[in-house]
Amino acid sequence: MTYRVETTPAAERDADAILEWLLSEGAGDTGRRWFSALQDAIASLAEFPERCPQAPENAVFPFEVRHLLYGRKPHVYRILFTIEEQTVYVLHIRHGRRQPLRQ
Repeated sequence: MTYRVETTPAAERDADAILEWLLSEGAGDTGRRWFSALQDAIASLAEFPERCPQAPENAVFPFEVRHLLYGRKPHVYRILFTIEEQTVYVLHIRHGRRQPLRQ
């Protein structure tokens, strides 16, 4: 089954902030390629999003929250999402070292 992937405004802001940071750090084309691959990882959720484990945040939300890990240590990002019928909603993109979200 193929799912539709939608990114929430909060996740869009997260992605914009990540790209802005990469460019401010002088990452240039390398940063743009990394960011493009992040977007590809998000798009990959269209196929079998259940492959991803439940996120630590799952316990505090009234709906299931999963995460897809992207990147290499120490620059691992967690793509937090929920699945509703045939749609994957990307909720946030957070650096792996940040504390889990609280409601």
